[in-house]
Amino acid sequence: MLNRICVVMVNTTHSGNIGAAARAMKNMGLSRLLLVDPIASIDEEAIQRSSRAEDILHNAEIHPTLESAIAGCGLVVGTSARSRSVPWPLMTPRQCGERVAQAAAAGNDIALVFGRESRGLTNEELHLCNAHVHIPTDESFSSLNVAQAIQVMAYEMRIALTQDESSDAGQRWGVDWDYPMATHEQLNGMLQHMEQTLVEIGFLDPNTPKQLMTRVRRLFQRAAPDRMEINILRGMLAAIQRRKAPAESDEKGDEA
Repeated sequence: MLNRICVVMVNTTHSGNIGAAARAMKNMGLSRLLLVDPIASIDEEAIQRSSRAEDILHNAEIHPTLESAIAGCGLVVGTSARSRSVPWPLMTPRQCGERVAQAAAAGNDIALVFGRESRGLTNEELHLCNAHVHIPTDESFSSLNVAQAIQVMAYEMRIALTQDESSDAGQRWGVDWDYPMATHEQLNGMLQHMEQTLVEIGFLDPNTPKQLMTRVRRLFQRAAPDRMEINILRGMLAAIQRRKAPAESDEKGDEA
């Protein structure tokens, strides 16, 4: 199940950090490295810092955007060192390992997302995640190198996934659930469909959206709907749009 975990690094600046991340991953049995719009390249320094984990570097995927990197994942967890204006579900690395174990047991791919060396992930990138994880370092010296953060998280994933299956693994995230979790791409498509519908019925003003869709996104990411539930929701939205369309046609006819 460790093969279901992707380590995603966003806009990495230093090639040595990519190599050190590959080493940290291989130490713990992880192998899937995704680089999002990297500034650094996989060069000789990266290979040297990987310390014989160059197979992970050679197989690393390059993606133009975070959305494309996580499109097929059912669970996306972003690492964050700061509190945000809109609170998001927050876990410790240990809690994250437990949830990842449950998601992997259900056949889902998981993305662990790590941000830039200088400023981490943006709010927009964190909003694409189902949950955030915070590594509880000492407050007087809290900064972690990105490869160190990956090492901590990779260790917790290994501990969680190599232990016996938890007693609740057959519950909401478990193997007995009747449909797989919706992927990020499927959930995002439904949210875009919902936003369009809310604009059409006059509930959402696109000129002053405030944080409505951000909070709606948080709601659905926290609920972790499966693929059938996403299809049901999109069917509801399509029915609402169809009901509104004839009403608009009638109004135009009256005006004529």
